[in-house]
Amino acid sequence: MALPKLCFVVLILNASFFFLLASTQVRAASSNSNLFREYIGAEFKDVKFSDVPINPNVNFHFILSFAIDYDTSSGSPSPTNGKFNIFWDSQNLSPSQVSSIKANNPNVKVALSLGGDTVGSVPANFDPSSVDSWVSNAVSSLTNIIKEYNLDGIDVDYEHFKADPDIFAESIGRLIQTLKSNGVITFASIAPFDDDNVQSHYLALWKSYGNIIDYVNFQFYAYDKSTTVSQFIDYFNKQSSNYNGGNVLVSFTSDGNGGLTPDNGFFTACSMLKSQQKLYGIFVWSADDSKANGFQYEKQSQELLATPN
Repeated sequence: MALPKLCFVVLILNASFFFLLASTQVRAASSNSNLFREYIGAEFKDVKFSDVPINPNVNFHFILSFAIDYDTSSGSPSPTNGKFNIFWDSQNLSPSQVSSIKANNPNVKVALSLGGDTVGSVPANFDPSSVDSWVSNAVSSLTNIIKEYNLDGIDVDYEHFKADPDIFAESIGRLIQTLKSNGVITFASIAPFDDDNVQSHYLALWKSYGNIIDYVNFQFYAYDKSTTVSQFIDYFNKQSSNYNGGNVLVSFTSDGNGGLTPDNGFFTACSMLKSQQKLYGIFVWSADDSKANGFQYEKQSQELLATPN
């Protein structure tokens, strides 16, 4: 009579295993993607959406840089506890220009990025008074901006912190969750880089809310300028492990000041990742700098992404 009980236990274990496998697969990163993303507007170089070449065979995201919860009206920048203001070149990147670029290019979506490095010469700190008050202010102020500009998503690029990783994770996680559940945004990304303090905050966020974060815009250009192709692949694999199951995008900076550059093998590394079904997308910092070189690497990036696997 012990045999039926044993069979029942085996069936339960098998069912548990397949449920666990299915749950894991939900978070698994997808195969190659044709996603191209570009930050725009932070450096006030009069760049417009229409200046940037857009390949119709890619999914293209412009990321307005930046919305920051700081105020500069009194002269010295001061934090506003989640009440976001626009700090991108809104004269050249206005609501009407967002509507125009999206109307003329059905493959284009536009997001805004939160935080960034500095406000003027002052670090743009994540500095909430409390989780509840910051989230409430952020949801309200960002909803207004996103609706005014007809935006589709947000990117989180805080690089300086006056709150611990758990507070950052809960605040940003609840913000993304609320904006998505309210139908205000359809996607969200984060933009960490390889710095211990930065990683501790973003990995805490990923641990708690990774299931609602669509893309990881990892700043591979924050690595040394001497980065080789093989080192780049190692860095990519390390960060893919850190952000396990996430769509980790590769990246370069237009000014060539860091990381693996297009001139030194970036596209070779991309082709290697593509052959392994790991090229989840490419992003560039930034259109402002690329304007001077005619966006040649934007064109090359999109051609690679648009080419069938």
